[in-house]
Amino acid sequence: MAELRTEEEQLEALKRWWKENGMALVAGVVLAAAGLIGWNAWQSYQANQAEAASIRYQQLIGLASQERLDEAGLAEAQRLVDEITDAHDGTLYADLSRLIEARLAVEAGDRVAARAVLGDLVQASENAYVRDLARLRLARLQLADDEPAAAVATLEGELAEALGAQRAELIGDARLALGEVAAARGAYRDALSLAERHGQALYGVQLKLDDLGQEGADQ
Repeated sequence: MAELRTEEEQLEALKRWWKENGMALVAGVVLAAAGLIGWNAWQSYQANQAEAASIRYQQLIGLASQERLDEAGLAEAQRLVDEITDAHDGTLYADLSRLIEARLAVEAGDRVAARAVLGDLVQASENAYVRDLARLRLARLQLADDEPAAAVATLEGELAEALGAQRAELIGDARLALGEVAAARGAYRDALSLAERHGQALYGVQLKLDDLGQEGADQ
């Protein structure tokens, strides 16, 4: 009988505990399950978004790689850029799409639009390498528009190490356009040195350096 009373007491204690805590326990389990389901759904959504961005970006690459785009092709490329940047803003796909948008604008003869796109990327991209690429391309356009001082300003500060040789060459071009021959010569030498250090091909820089003649001729 003592054992029976003990079991009954344990059962009553369990009933009281369940009455006091059971609903909270159930709620916790439900919330945990919902959280897991929500996390999995979020992960699935993210994967689907990344896949959608990749598909659209590949379509854009396919268009942009054509030798020449007609008006319809340019319009389709712009539509894809807009779609990617609207639906996937802040992603690498969006940034790379803007770089393509700038290149297509240059090919269409609209350097103003290209510079605007690149300027936005320099200011807004969260990817340091993309920002540096945009700076290089913006500086090239500034040089093409006879704005060497602006190009030098654009290239101030550090860039990704892999882009150092290109940066140095552009600085050389800008310094030469400003009449600073000695500075241009030094920049071209830096470009050649950096290209050799990183095993990069940098065509034409040696010719630019040779065209400047021997050091001292510009004194």
